[in-house]
This record gives sequence, structure tokens and C-alpha cells, in this order.
Amino acid sequence: MFRFRKNHPCNNLFVRVPAEVRERLFRFRKNHPPRSLHLDGHEWQWIVAGEGPRHVVLLHGMAGAYDFWWPAIEALQDRFRLLAMTCPPVVGLEGCARGILALMDAAGMDRAAVVGTSMGGYLAQYLVGTRPERFRAAVLGNTFPPNELLPRKNRWLLPLLPLLPEGLIMAQMRRHTERMIYPAAGHSELVRAMLFEQYCGRMRKAHVIARARTVLEPFALQTDPALPVCIVESDNDPLVPPVLRKQLKEAWPQAEVHTLHAAGHFGYLNRPDEYIGILADFLGRHA
Repeated sequence: MFRFRKNHPCNNLFVRVPAEVRERLFRFRKNHPPRSLHLDGHEWQWIVAGEGPRHVVLLHGMAGAYDFWWPAIEALQDRFRLLAMTCPPVVGLEGCARGILALMDAAGMDRAAVVGTSMGGYLAQYLVGTRPERFRAAVLGNTFPPNELLPRKNRWLLPLLPLLPEGLIMAQMRRHTERMIYPAAGHSELVRAMLFEQYCGRMRKAHVIARARTVLEPFALQTDPALPVCIVESDNDPLVPPVLRKQLKEAWPQAEVHTLHAAGHFGYLNRPDEYIGILADFLGRHA
């Protein structure tokens, strides 16, 4: 158990979250304890919720975990069988893909729709290109295609991260959340609390390094014009600049596009009704 000094930002993380929302999240965690699967020296934590023949795989972003999808799982589990996981510090797209496919096999999912946000959306594009027989549709949320911009802007990051103390890395991520992500999310206390929880002990330095390498790894995008695709973006996303949002839509010209206004990077948490409505409609037609 982590102990922090008085008035540390990691204390009382959820006290500002509305009580009804906080209680729903804690109840969700109690009712959905994660299972474990060991693969290639890493432990994957995962849950399956819901029943039915239509299967959906949910992939979190760089700072996320399986339970970041809790509002969507609550809302959709009466219509779909949903698989969500927490990615361990697996390095690279292919290592992540092997783990996701192993979890699909463990859950009895031969074929599924994939929903990915941010890093998860990048992974989703890799998965549908390299394993097209396993995926029938894709939702790409607040994400980007393979590009030159992010590797160029972050060329210093991968060599530097291993040299920095974990505490410094996490403190900087908390500052970034407070200054950019939290305001863009309409000052959502849930978004702030769940991200701070990650940076206050749930994530470790190894996760940050592995996930940074994953989102910066280039790959040749393979697109199938017959694949049903839905893009969900926000017009004020502080992490995905307009040029990358434009490139994503150009890469998937057949995609349905839904642009949320002033929703930030975590619309599935701070604008759940709107976001989940888009998911329910698209998955209802294509999952």
C-alpha cells in the first residue's frame, strides 16, 4: 500500500467525484474482479461481462486500464459480450496483439468488433490489418494512424524515460493531467481521479515506457474498404492534434465520423451518454 504525505495529490482521489458516480465505479470493480492470464512473462488482467453471440473487445489508452470502460460495460452488457483488459508492460504492437488474441481465445471469442481509444485505437488498426479474420468491425476513438509527427515530436522521450526516477515521471503526468486533460474534459472529476489513481501507484514506470514505445512504433497500415469503421473524435482533444485527426479520416474513408464538441480526450468517461449512444448504434449494426 502506498502512503503519501499530508496534502499530497494522491490522497483522497475520489472525494471530488459525485457520490453516485463514485459508488457506481466502486460497485463495478467489486462485481467485476479481474482474472489473470500469464503470457511471455507478463500478467494480463482481464474481465468478461455480458452474454450473447455478439462479441466486443475494448482496448484502453496509454494511461488506462480495464475499468476505464466501466460506463460502457454497464450500459452495453445486456446486448453484447464484452472483453476488457489491462495491458501489462509489453513492448511493441506485436507483443500487445499476441496478448489480446490470447485473451480472446480464453474468452471464447473467435471473432469480435474492436473498440479502441487513443493507444487502444492505434492497436486496433494494427489488429484489423494483421488479423483481419478475427475482427468484424472497428471503433477508433480519439486516436491517430501511423504517422511521422508523434515520433518526431517525441524523439527524445524513449531514450530519456529509462533514466528518470519513477516518481518524477508520475508527477509530470499528474501535472499534465491537471493543466491540459482535466480542463479539456470539462473539469470532469471522474477523469481527473481515475488518471491520478493510475499515476499514484496503479501504473509503474515500466508501463509508461512500454506504452510509449507502442504508440510510437511505426507500422504499415493495411486497410480493408469493406471493414465497418467508426471514428469518434473530439474537437478539443489536447492529445490528438487536428492534423492527425484529419490523417485518420483520410486513412479510413469509409468510416462513420462522430465529432464530440468540447469533450476532450476521455469522452467515454466525461460524456458517457453521448459516447455510449454512438457505440450502441454502431455495434448494434456491425458487431
